[in-house]
Amino acid sequence: MPEIEVGQSFTFSRTFTDGDVSLYCGLTGDYNPFHLDETFARDSRVGARIVPGLLTGSMMTHVGGMLGVLGGEMNFSFLAPVYIDETITCTVTIAAIDERGVATAAVEMVNQDGRQVVEASWVGKPMMVRLAPTASAD
Repeated sequence: MPEIEVGQSFTFSRTFTDGDVSLYCGLTGDYNPFHLDETFARDSRVGARIVPGLLTGSMMTHVGGMLGVLGGEMNFSFLAPVYIDETITCTVTIAAIDERGVATAAVEMVNQDGRQVVEASWVGKPMMVRLAPTASAD
């Protein structure tokens, strides 16, 4: 079984659709009008419906899941709105691994224009790595 190393990065991209937002809101009960009410959102400072922050944040749980991580902690800073039909790329970089095998990862999410929308981190123990690291630009 492959192991992760400090400095390795893993990426995942996806486009968030109206259906994704509707399903998420229905499952979680997050009926915030910024996500579901076009008129409300259009007339607000964000200008259009936006994807729930934790739905966007769940991209790092996809990467963590592919690394077989048993999570212990997650932190998010939501820096800019994510709009429906935007493509977001999540990059998880392993920042540290302690003597118990517990990893700390730094996470950056950017939209298709390269604008950072989320900065995050997680701490957890990778158990069964099933994802290849992103090729380095070296």
